Amino acid sequence: MKHEIDLKEFSLRTDIIVETYDKSKKNNGIFHQEEKIGNILVEETKITLEGEKFCNKKQGLYKTITFDDITDKNNFKEVETVFIKTLKKILNEKNISKSATCLVIGLGNEKSTPDSLGPEVIDRILVTKYLFNLGEVEKGYRNVASFKPSVTGVTGIETKDLICGTIQVTKPDFLIIIDALASSSISRLNKTIQITDTGISPGSGIGNDRKELSQATLNIPVLAIGIPTVVDASTIVADTFQYLLKQISYKMSNFDNKKLKFVPEQNQNYLDHQDKLTTAEKEKILGMVGSLNQTELKTLVSEVLSPINYNLMVTVKEIDFMIEKLALLISNGINKSLHEAYNPTNN
Repeated sequence: MKHEIDLKEFSLRTDIIVETYDKSKKNNGIFHQEEKIGNILVEETKITLEGEKFCNKKQGLYKTITFDDITDKNNFKEVETVFIKTLKKILNEKNISKSATCLVIGLGNEKSTPDSLGPEVIDRILVTKYLFNLGEVEKGYRNVASFKPSVTGVTGIETKDLICGTIQVTKPDFLIIIDALASSSISRLNKTIQITDTGISPGSGIGNDRKELSQATLNIPVLAIGIPTVVDASTIVADTFQYLLKQISYKMSNFDNKKLKFVPEQNQNYLDHQDKLTTAEKEKILGMVGSLNQTELKTLVSEVLSPINYNLMVTVKEIDFMIEKLALLISNGINKSLHEAYNPTNN
């Protein structure tokens, strides 16, 4: 007897566009292209009105930068260079002139480390608006202001209302908004930067949507920059099942590999191994769960954990260190993209 599980009413919790559709399939209204720069993958996704129904994301342009590491100086510089190039490109594509004034907004809660990316970036942004108000500013610098609206749970005021009030006073030509995101993959935690012109809904990654911040609601161009810093428990459980199957496939494929026998098991990296198990083999190992694809498995685990409030949001143990590095990378990238003359001596 074949078991069937209806998962239609459950959806993945993710803010990352490339996790919302199958790139191997033809999706009408979704245009995707990739570029590899060293070990860094840059993906561009364009969603049309027709494509919205295939990915449940807004129509617009998304650029996704995926990397392995930024904890050492060389990797940090490589990712920063790609980020600056990508951000400048999207500014050009949005026809934002070099003289356009900018308001940089950092969303998030400073007292919650995984959610503090936005405020941490703002602390490092080079603001120049007050200098422009005083008089002439050296050529190569843009009129930039910054703002940390905190979160509604702290201020009691809707984030969008605070931002609208600031826009009325500062009158910027465009916004750059930074926020922490949620992912549906462990491998993307702190290793993906998403830039989009579709705006953002504060708190969307943890199922706490506030009023949308976009060109449609604010009447000026809005670029949103986000990095996934949390995943939910169902993602970790489902990914573990997939890694289990991948490891078993790896061991079966290398059963006669004599050299591998001398490599300690904890040092055997199977992540790049192509899973070769058949559906029947997967079902033999995991039962009917083995027949589910990755999306179905994650939604099933979410169905199990969510009703009992155990689908917790989780981050990495070194999140303090990672937020500091990521905030430095994003702020450097924004500063160098907005100010042509910016050249910090300590970086």
